Amino acid sequence: MNKDWNIILIAGLFEIGWVIGLNHAYNWWTWGLTLLAIYVSMHLLIIGSRRLPVGTTYAVFTGIGTTGTVIIDILIFGEPFQWIKVFLIFLLLCGVIGLKTITPNKESKGEHA
Repeated sequence: MNKDWNIILIAGLFEIGWVIGLNHAYNWWTWGLTLLAIYVSMHLLIIGSRRLPVGTTYAVFTGIGTTGTVIIDILIFGEPFQWIKVFLIFLLLCGVIGLKTITPNKESKGEHA
C-alpha cells in the first residue's frame, strides 16, 4: 500500500512541474517538458489509484500539487508572501493528511483467493 502512496507522491511532484510549466514555458523545449510532466503525472496517478480509493487519491494528488506550486511560486518566482496563504495551505495539508490517515486499506477480494 505504501508503494501506491509513493507513486501518488511522485505524480504530485510532476503535477507541480507541469503547472509551473504552463505559466513559465517559453519555447518548444520548455513546452515539451511541460507536456511530458502532464503525461507522467497523469500516468502515475492512474497507476497509483488502482488499489487506493479514487477520491482520497485525487485529493492527495491535488493537495501536493497545490501546496508545492504555491511554495515554489513564493520561493523561486517572487510571489508575495502572505500569512493567509500559509494558513490556507496548512488547512489544505491537514485535510489531505486526514483523508490519507483515515482511509482504510482496500484489498481486492481476488488477491487472496
